[in-house]
Amino acid sequence: MQKEFTKGVTIGENSTETEKENTQQEIGEYETNEEESRALIRANEDDFIHGLLNAAEYATEETQRIEIIRGNKLYFAFNIRPLSAEEYDRCRQKNTKYVRNKQFGIKVPENTNRVKYQSQVIYTATVAEDREKLWDNRKVWDALNAQKDRVINGLDVIEITLKAGEKDKILEAIDKLSGYDDELEEIAKN
Repeated sequence: MQKEFTKGVTIGENSTETEKENTQQEIGEYETNEEESRALIRANEDDFIHGLLNAAEYATEETQRIEIIRGNKLYFAFNIRPLSAEEYDRCRQKNTKYVRNKQFGIKVPENTNRVKYQSQVIYTATVAEDREKLWDNRKVWDALNAQKDRVINGLDVIEITLKAGEKDKILEAIDKLSGYDDELEEIAKN
């Protein structure tokens, strides 16, 4: 019996979502004076340190499965991880053309190749194991080059195999996994 798939990009559950539901503590607001605040911080210092260390491991522990489905057929799947602000910035810099400003004598950004930038973000967010199997797989490169002769790196595989709309959905999933979502904006506003 063949499994039915819905056309498009399927974004799976975060690997840590179910864990969060089971271990989430009650959050509330409490009024304390300065002395009570210090005592509360001292009493919970180990918990704060443990929480900070766990939060720093987000890039290796949180993953999300992406499935590329077209015409009720699963073509391939891979896992993504969240990106740091530095990783987003490196992706942007790699795909931005800089020109020297004659008046000031410095390089300034002229334009960013949006298509290459999107592929770079997807490539960077793909977990290393899946990146090796899909984007950096020489057999895939050879097979695609036999058809079109234009693959020289993993980014080219992404550009050839993913449709524009699929890339947009994957980028949304990466952004959400990286902390760019509406819930975070609401917290920042308050």
